[in-house]
Amino acid sequence: MRVNRSADTQRRTGILREMGLAPLWKLRAVAPQSTPSAMPVQAVVSADMMEAPLTDSERLAAIAAMDWQALHASIAGCRACGLCEQRKQAVPGVGDQSADWLFVGEGPGAEEDVRGEPFVGQAGKLLDAMLAAIGLKRSEDVYIANAVKCRPPGNRTPTAEEMVACRPYLERQIELLQPKLIVALGRPAAQTLLENKVKISAARGQLFKYRDIPLIVTYHPAYLLRTLSDKAKAWEDLCLARRTMRELKSVNSTKSAKPN
Repeated sequence: MRVNRSADTQRRTGILREMGLAPLWKLRAVAPQSTPSAMPVQAVVSADMMEAPLTDSERLAAIAAMDWQALHASIAGCRACGLCEQRKQAVPGVGDQSADWLFVGEGPGAEEDVRGEPFVGQAGKLLDAMLAAIGLKRSEDVYIANAVKCRPPGNRTPTAEEMVACRPYLERQIELLQPKLIVALGRPAAQTLLENKVKISAARGQLFKYRDIPLIVTYHPAYLLRTLSDKAKAWEDLCLARRTMRELKSVNSTKSAKPN
């Protein structure tokens, strides 16, 4: 079989250019309108919950039993930590609710706090370019969430207590999604998912597990905007993620093809 090397080279050059590894960098324009799945969800709080606050164990059990609608409503009305006091709105997540890919960031920034959707600022544009570089698109077989659902004041790093308070929501999102692969974007996301201290430079390039789901750690897009020299490393991590997903799908295809 003849391979069109010229076309392949052009495609690879285009991908590297999108990743910022070529001289020309072009950011994708943000869509003027949010998708229906990104619309803010209004809080729905029952009278009995208002009269009798849940204990920690009751809260965990309640979240673990929620469907998507109830989960988004609970996140919108959550007051489990101090982040709720200055937020404009909570940011549950956005994307395909049956996606194979899950990308987890740190927390909403100022623009995300206004719009109610994760990764919509400059870091969001870079994330879209990163997805495009491996043949993915926001909302198509991709779900995007954060370790914490409310903006930390001044875009500071979430505290350990804030991440612990919000972790049950992320756990339930993963349980509902059942993704084939998780990509942790940055240290707070990685530490939340792995429940351990993580140094990105040491953790990247490896395959971890969140329960039984493969997990890859890489840099947060906001960090890459400040540290252009590490974009090449992020590209390597994306290639690892793409290769891992292909292997996972190949194994699943082989298993389904075997006779009973």
